[in-house]
Amino acid sequence: MSKKGNNSAGVLAGLLAGAAAGIVLGMLYAPEEGKETRRKVKEKANELKDVAVDQYGRVSEKAKEQFQDVSGKVRDQYGNITTQVKETADKVVSSVKEGYDRYKDQAIATTTEVVKDVENELDGMKS
Repeated sequence: MSKKGNNSAGVLAGLLAGAAAGIVLGMLYAPEEGKETRRKVKEKANELKDVAVDQYGRVSEKAKEQFQDVSGKVRDQYGNITTQVKETADKVVSSVKEGYDRYKDQAIATTTEVVKDVENELDGMKS
């Protein structure tokens, strides 16, 4: 995840923790009965839990989407690179074969000429 995503999650966690602390402190100092204060603290804690679960779901879904997007791009790039490497390898193989064939033909022609020259020289020595 990017730094922006990490910062957003940190800010969200800080806001939730601050809100929870503020609510609890406010209720503890409120002039109400203990039962009523505990009920309100429990309600607010449940509300904050629901908000946190909802935010976690949103952040989690966004992270999954970004992962899928990045992994798709990586797969595409891998496919492109693989294709380019294969094409380059095919060109190199073709070039090597062409060079081999060309030099093989030249070697055969030169060898044939040398054999003819040697035969001519041997024929000349016989006469």
